[in-house]
Amino acid sequence: MAKTSEVYPEHRVLLVDDEVPFLRTARLTLLAAGITNIEVEADSRRVLDKISQVPYSTIALDISMPHTGGVELLERIRQLSPDSIVVMITGFNDVETAVGCMQKGAFDYLVKPVNKYRLITAIQKALSHCAMQRENQNLKEYLLGRQLSHPHAFEKIITRNQTMLKIFEYAEAIARSRSPVLITGETGTGKELIAQAVHAVSAVQGPFVPVNIAGLDEGMFSDTLFGHARGAYTGADAQREGLLAKASGGTLFLDEIGDLSTAAQQKLLRLIQEGEYYPLGSDTTMHSTARIIVATNRNIADPSRFRSDLYFRLKMHKIDLPPLRKRKEDLELLAGHYFTEATQEAGKASLRMPRGLVSLLATYSFPGNIRELEGILRDLVHSHTHGPLSLQPVERLIHEPDSLQFDETSSHTAQMIIFPEHLPTLKEIENQTFSAALQRAGGNKTIAANILGITRQTLSNKLKSAPGR
Repeated sequence: MAKTSEVYPEHRVLLVDDEVPFLRTARLTLLAAGITNIEVEADSRRVLDKISQVPYSTIALDISMPHTGGVELLERIRQLSPDSIVVMITGFNDVETAVGCMQKGAFDYLVKPVNKYRLITAIQKALSHCAMQRENQNLKEYLLGRQLSHPHAFEKIITRNQTMLKIFEYAEAIARSRSPVLITGETGTGKELIAQAVHAVSAVQGPFVPVNIAGLDEGMFSDTLFGHARGAYTGADAQREGLLAKASGGTLFLDEIGDLSTAAQQKLLRLIQEGEYYPLGSDTTMHSTARIIVATNRNIADPSRFRSDLYFRLKMHKIDLPPLRKRKEDLELLAGHYFTEATQEAGKASLRMPRGLVSLLATYSFPGNIRELEGILRDLVHSHTHGPLSLQPVERLIHEPDSLQFDETSSHTAQMIIFPEHLPTLKEIENQTFSAALQRAGGNKTIAANILGITRQTLSNKLKSAPGR
């Protein structure tokens, strides 16, 4: 049985029926399925007062009740609480009436005696529909360019890049959804930080539980996520709950999802589709209330590497983070932040960032992205011994022959330069190259010379002899 300490859904489910034993049984059935935020009411006269005070996500109404019948309540609920999803409960003799209720705005109907699986399915579908309505509204506001409502949730992500700011708006718009989120991006782009921000905005009561699944085979994956029963395998001397149980009512973040084995992919698919799992060595069904967010730096859209059905389930919401080389306007902010952190950590608060550092960094492609930038600055600060900081360690690091550089062409061949119909002279090409290097270096001749592989003096001489200079 699922734990009942978490609150799901955010807005209550209201069960209305004059048969108290049915209410008791239905409540226990839904609790066992992980639907914990439930209220029951046997007196139909109290319903309208309740919905005028508290929002309800789903309301299940018996059609035949004393005082106020379900049909009359449906019509009033549609007026007072149009966002609430209504499910009608009827006897065999009232099926035609229930169908008529659906024409008046009811979402579904149940026939007594209500099968417990049919009850769970109907309420879960109603909750999904309610969540979808809320997501559509949030996405509409996002597309209209609304301002962030929770800027504090993104404070750890330093940026002024417009693409990143739009990602913040999208992340906020889909944060309260129960659907999975797929975050893609190169290594070091901040995928876990975005996942944490989505979790923070979602305002769920449960924790954020991250797990890196790279290198986990099917058995390790199952044990880590689902836990095991006592005696499940040799050495399993006690029952242990998995990370999925620890993330109940919160968020489970699965990093490096592209490394998941085929067998583990099947188990994850079942978890997402059914919301159920089995601990190793147990035949007891467990229900999960954790929201799943996954991240990868691989192309999992390729069906030869990853199950297509799982991929489409995971990309219900998709966030693609740009690499640092496409966020060059963030370099100054990020460099300043990590340089300050490094000097404080090293006890060298008197150090000042060397002039031209940001311009030098702007000439580099950063295959390791923000994580690599942080490492470069920490190494620069911690390895410094005396005197003012020099740019030479950074120059050597980013221009050394074995330095990993990102290839925009995704090929090992050099990118061909396309010339106009009129070929420029060698002198024209030289002058344009010098101008481009200076532009990339922010006007710093030393950095521009390093880019071109010549000395500063050679560059200065060439610039003096260039026409118009």
